[in-house]
Amino acid sequence: MTHRYRFISTHRATYGVKRMCRVLNIRRQGYYEWLEAAPARAERQRAEDDLAAEITEIHTAHRQAYGSKRVTVELHRRGRRVNRKKVERIMRERGVVGWTRRRRRSLTKQNVTAPPAPDLIGRDFTAAAPGERFVGDITCPPRKAGSIWRPSSICTTGR
Repeated sequence: MTHRYRFISTHRATYGVKRMCRVLNIRRQGYYEWLEAAPARAERQRAEDDLAAEITEIHTAHRQAYGSKRVTVELHRRGRRVNRKKVERIMRERGVVGWTRRRRRSLTKQNVTAPPAPDLIGRDFTAAAPGERFVGDITCPPRKAGSIWRPSSICTTGR
């Protein structure tokens, strides 16, 4: 809707507000309310620019490592009450990105010296009757009962 109001504002000298509102199918009162709210919008934008400058200052003071959560905490410490989502939005719009110096750690380490598990069935997964060969692994999909995890001994190929 705002783009229509902006269009009317730029072309009102040529075509007139009443005609353009009729053509664009919007209320004239809505246009005038938008026009009246311009100083308030400018004030909000100025306040947001000030906040963005403070966010950038905090971000650079901490070696560009702080993300929105830490920046919000620092703003609270400085006495500035601001919502974390607003800080996130401003950082995203201005391209201010925090990064972590932590290295990702895996919980399990593969033992490269261990021999592989023996292939006891010789990769022959066929069975003459149900219950003859039991094979499986931890990636077995859930059974009929829902999304309850089943141990690998339940997952059989001989069905």
